[in-house]
Amino acid sequence: MTIDEIMRAAPVIPVLVLDGSVDPVGLAETFVQAGLPVLEVTLRTPQALDAIRAMSRVEGAIVGAGTVLNEAQLAQAVDAGSRFIVSPGLTECLAKSVAQSGAAYLPGIATAGDIMRGLDFGLDRFKFFPAEASGGIAALKALSAPFGQVRFCPTGGIRPDTAAEWLAVPSVLCVGGTWFVKSGDDDLAAVRERARVSAALARP
Repeated sequence: MTIDEIMRAAPVIPVLVLDGSVDPVGLAETFVQAGLPVLEVTLRTPQALDAIRAMSRVEGAIVGAGTVLNEAQLAQAVDAGSRFIVSPGLTECLAKSVAQSGAAYLPGIATAGDIMRGLDFGLDRFKFFPAEASGGIAALKALSAPFGQVRFCPTGGIRPDTAAEWLAVPSVLCVGGTWFVKSGDDDLAAVRERARVSAALARP
């Protein structure tokens, strides 16, 4: 799948920090059944790579690695079965390495210079990060104006009650959400309901 296809697969991509308190297979199945098949597992915990391996085997799940910072993490993420790579920023070294790996890539950007550098690498799909701290919807609208074909997945500070406002921005294909799994909470029924509501959000 291309990164564009992945971004269009659902209005919200759950951004997951997994510490082992939730069964990753059950979690992936819950999201897929609720209509959110694209799952970003951040490499912020020792359990992340094992979770990616397990979740990648769930039918219908499109699992990627987030918070990928360098070539070593990229190699580990791809080896674990990641179908896409998300990074908080954009560097030449990582961009070239991801291109060689064959994985879809969603790098983080926050400025026009970031976008222009990404375009030089042949990229036109980006994570606007950190979305709220970087100026929110007004900033993204202004930032995207000179780049008509570029599309974004805003992530960082977006809440269930503001996600629809972000999705209404023409340059936004999806948003990243961190509100689905709470630390130490293994209530998959609650996760399923949060996911169901998010999957029903409208896009233009």
